[in-house]
Amino acid sequence: MNEEIENTRICVVGLGYIGLPTASLLATKGYRIHGVDVSERVVATINEGRIHIREPELDVLVKSAVQSGRLKAALEPAAAEVFILAVPTPFKGEHEPDLNYVEAATRSIAPHIKAGDLVILESTSPVGTTEKVAEWLAEMRPDLSLPARIGGVADPENAVFVAHCPERVLPGHILRELIENDRIVGGVDEASTKAAARFYNSFVSGKVLETDSRTAELAKLTENTYRDINIAYANELSMICDKLDIDAWTLIELANHHPRVNILSPGPGVGGHCIAVDPWFVIHSAPELARLARAAREVNAAKPEYVVEKIKAKANRFKNPVIACLGLAYKPDIDDLRESPAVEIVEALADAGIGTIRVVEPHVSELPASLASRGVQLQSLDEGLQNADLIVVLVRHSAFHRIKPATIREAVIVDACGLWAS
Repeated sequence: MNEEIENTRICVVGLGYIGLPTASLLATKGYRIHGVDVSERVVATINEGRIHIREPELDVLVKSAVQSGRLKAALEPAAAEVFILAVPTPFKGEHEPDLNYVEAATRSIAPHIKAGDLVILESTSPVGTTEKVAEWLAEMRPDLSLPARIGGVADPENAVFVAHCPERVLPGHILRELIENDRIVGGVDEASTKAAARFYNSFVSGKVLETDSRTAELAKLTENTYRDINIAYANELSMICDKLDIDAWTLIELANHHPRVNILSPGPGVGGHCIAVDPWFVIHSAPELARLARAAREVNAAKPEYVVEKIKAKANRFKNPVIACLGLAYKPDIDDLRESPAVEIVEALADAGIGTIRVVEPHVSELPASLASRGVQLQSLDEGLQNADLIVVLVRHSAFHRIKPATIREAVIVDACGLWAS
């Protein structure tokens, strides 16, 4: 094993959907990993060799990394040569980026950094956040030389390197894509870019693409905004088709036979920690210019309410309908409910009091508190479908493909994601 890797300590702050897979993967590559999380439960779970999130093969990787002694979790950071910040960047107020987690993580590692260390922000962030990380570290560690966007570091011999490398992985395929995907690395200065590129080249088989931190930040936001805009067109088209009494999925299939057309499939909205969030970071950075991004975000954000009204109209046929809602996750075959439009739809149906709401979500063992408190029932697929008056398909989970429409022909169906599309 590479001696330099064996002697390199990495402190990963934030052991969630990105931090834990990254930490365990790096441990299996030979690095010594000190993982940090604010949750005592998460820390205890990982140190027992278990996981608190669902991701294929992650349980095996974490168990192996912990048993090897190369991965340990704690509540506080420790000295290292590389620090990776993988903490949330949510909203505050009206879609204003909340950098409190990034700032707290940065200030928590400040006492432990030394000359020659590399600090990497992997959290998806508004443009300029990596520079703020360097500024916060400079504020707390005036004894070290931190990079600046203009002019680089004043004292190269006493320098700390600061860079951004956004994650670009697909839930359900994270461990493979952490290695195989091309990575964008951008430093606050050129030396930081080079230091970050050397690190990622030690374990990434894809290309490591070098740029500056601002471009790297906007690149990730651009990728997800592009996807949001394309999904918005599909969702808008599905509503137009409803008005014109045309099957949207048949229309899209036909249109996509054009060699230069690739319309996406419509759904009940857009969820997840990236596509539903990142466009707002772009809009916040240049509100007067980001008109298309804003319009797309408004279309996708309004789609859940449109689906709810469609369900209500169908439910009016019954006195006290039993409504089976299939799927809660924000995309097929995962357990991630973050920003899920399906959850929003079920909440709205429960609040409307139009009947008994059943949920079938094969990837979770219990409902989120927002649904449990509303009296929503979590049931198996067979239980959920039994005697249901209205079946609402919200997520195209593989488990739902075995349902044959002929076996439920007495129920009214609202297919918001095209499970039975031709």
